[in-house]
Amino acid sequence: MNQEVVILIAEDDEGHAGLIRKNLARAGILNEMLHFRDGQEIVNFLLRLGDGRKRKSGTAYVLLLDIRMPKLDGLEVLARIKCDPELRKLPVIMITTTDNPMEVARCHAMGCNSYITKPVEYEEFVNAIRQLGLFLMVVQVPKVNGD
Repeated sequence: MNQEVVILIAEDDEGHAGLIRKNLARAGILNEMLHFRDGQEIVNFLLRLGDGRKRKSGTAYVLLLDIRMPKLDGLEVLARIKCDPELRKLPVIMITTTDNPMEVARCHAMGCNSYITKPVEYEEFVNAIRQLGLFLMVVQVPKVNGD
């Protein structure tokens, strides 16, 4: 994966976020990673709302998005991203404990690029994140512009 791509992790579970970061690093992903603890925080970052961190123009981002989060859930975040003319090209990978086929189909219909189910078993989760790391090494990510 291109070193300049910033990985956005929207995950309210601190333990899961730590495992994602650690295992992406083990898979050789050394990109900058920014963690957001709820849906409103990631929306504010991407849409440049309120106080706090804001996305930069001309930067390539990929979003790892949990569905079950406080304030705004991942589906609402996904809907807001895909409605924005500039942000709609941002790759969004859903990472969630939900493996309901209807939920998976709904996320894809809303425009997510990939859907990963968090395995309950630690080793399976670690393996899934390592595989995600391999995927991120080869995927081409567009820059998000617009001011």
